[in-house]
Amino acid sequence: MEKYEVFKSLALIIIAAKVFGLCARKLKAPQVAGEIVAGILVGPSLLGWVQYSDFLGQMAEIGVIILMFTAGLETRISELRKTGFKALLIACAGVFIPLVAGTLLYFGFYGMAPWGSEEFYKAVFIGLILTATSVGITVEALKELGKLSDTVGTTIMSAAIIDDVIGIVVLTIVIGFRDPTQDVGHTLLMTGLFFVFSIVLGYGIYKLFKIYDRKHRHTRRIPIIGLALCFAMSYVAEKFFGVADITGAYIAGVILSSLKDSEYISRKMDISSYMIFGPVFFASIGIQNDLSQFNTAILLFSVAFVLVGMGAKVVGCGAMARLTGFKGRDALKIGCGMMTRGEVALIVAQRGFTLGVLDSAYSTSVILLIIVSSIVTPILLKVLYNPKKTEVVSA
Repeated sequence: MEKYEVFKSLALIIIAAKVFGLCARKLKAPQVAGEIVAGILVGPSLLGWVQYSDFLGQMAEIGVIILMFTAGLETRISELRKTGFKALLIACAGVFIPLVAGTLLYFGFYGMAPWGSEEFYKAVFIGLILTATSVGITVEALKELGKLSDTVGTTIMSAAIIDDVIGIVVLTIVIGFRDPTQDVGHTLLMTGLFFVFSIVLGYGIYKLFKIYDRKHRHTRRIPIIGLALCFAMSYVAEKFFGVADITGAYIAGVILSSLKDSEYISRKMDISSYMIFGPVFFASIGIQNDLSQFNTAILLFSVAFVLVGMGAKVVGCGAMARLTGFKGRDALKIGCGMMTRGEVALIVAQRGFTLGVLDSAYSTSVILLIIVSSIVTPILLKVLYNPKKTEVVSA
């Protein structure tokens, strides 16, 4: 009867994830945070109803692939062109400063480590987690303030998109560096070749999809073929180039992002992700979390991780925004708007857990960062835009 245990596990994960996800949303926190908490509750650390297995691991891997594919689909190349070079510079600063700050934070707590050692890669992965930006909460706050389509709002969205692209590329390179069978030059070469391959092949695939999409608009075969492309690109990335499979999935989404039916494909992907693969992925992070490893040192590190993570984005993105011509308050708005973390941070962290680079105890730090940044960012934006003062003037 052991083979049927997986059905019990899936039922418990889905119910618990949705209940806690809805509770998180009621508390104005990201649903993913609730789903992770659900995994901790039903996992070995507390109730012990669900044990992590290879099957759940594979389901979670499919979940992260679909999430990255959807993120690629939602990348708007036209939006990137609007703010262009400024957004690129802000995004670069938004990756570099948090990466360095996170790495130094780890060294500050646990001591310096030589290049190429396991401790060195732990430190780098902590920095990598801090590079990710999730503007979902920021977008909602800007919508509420009626500032989503102004120059600052557009810059934040464009910079966040570029930020994640750069972060994924850096993640791919770091994973390649960690492989003892490859040297730095080979890693960079294969990464570069993969992106060249993606551009050439992607252009041809995009043209074929565009023709097919025109003839069969809003038919279910479009997202089905799109999902097949996602899995194919994930396989090719890992198998032939040694690049992370999530990078291949993201690139597949970007290839199809300019189609007229890209939103339709994204909606269809969301059904699978929302129903099963997403909850399994986020809950699996909680299930793997070993609370016995949690101690005062991890708690102190988590607090510092949150403060450094939020501050590094404000300093990096805000300072670069100021250098590229934004005035003081607008530059600060951009820095604060880039503070929120979400799915991509979890994806990077999960990759670290899977590779054995990070201990699962650090998932507490990531969850705390997501919750705090999601609560603080809208408050700071409202203060910076000062809507109350505007209402008084209007009256």
